Amino acid sequence: MFRGNHPTRVDEKGRLKVPAEFKREIEERYGTKFYITSENGKTAKVYPMEEWEKIEQKLLNMPNSNPSKKRLLTATSFYGQNAEMDSQGRVLLPQMLREKAQVIGDVAVFGMLTFLEVTNMDAIRQEMDANPLTDADADVLGAYGL
Repeated sequence: MFRGNHPTRVDEKGRLKVPAEFKREIEERYGTKFYITSENGKTAKVYPMEEWEKIEQKLLNMPNSNPSKKRLLTATSFYGQNAEMDSQGRVLLPQMLREKAQVIGDVAVFGMLTFLEVTNMDAIRQEMDANPLTDADADVLGAYGL
């Protein structure tokens, strides 16, 4: 499981330096192949290929006529690309996604259990200030024992 925030940088060529804490687990558990995408262009989601393929299997069970499936596939294909981590622990983020999400320079890399989420450092600070956890969130989470 990926957890925590490990800030790093995306270099001028668009390569994310995978934080050592995540790199270790990725190499031990998943290998070096990824699918990098987004549903909305605000953040980059870095899925080990094994985890992305689980999502694809679930999508296969939905009818092709389902408009939600179509919208998700359109967005994740538009922003998405296969990638492979190099020997220095870098992975190239798709150019269209880098530009839209502004993930160049200092970024936050969040462990989101089964994938990594990469976001512009300034944008996430603003998002967290504007949308903190609420009492309603606590109620919903409490229903799940959290």
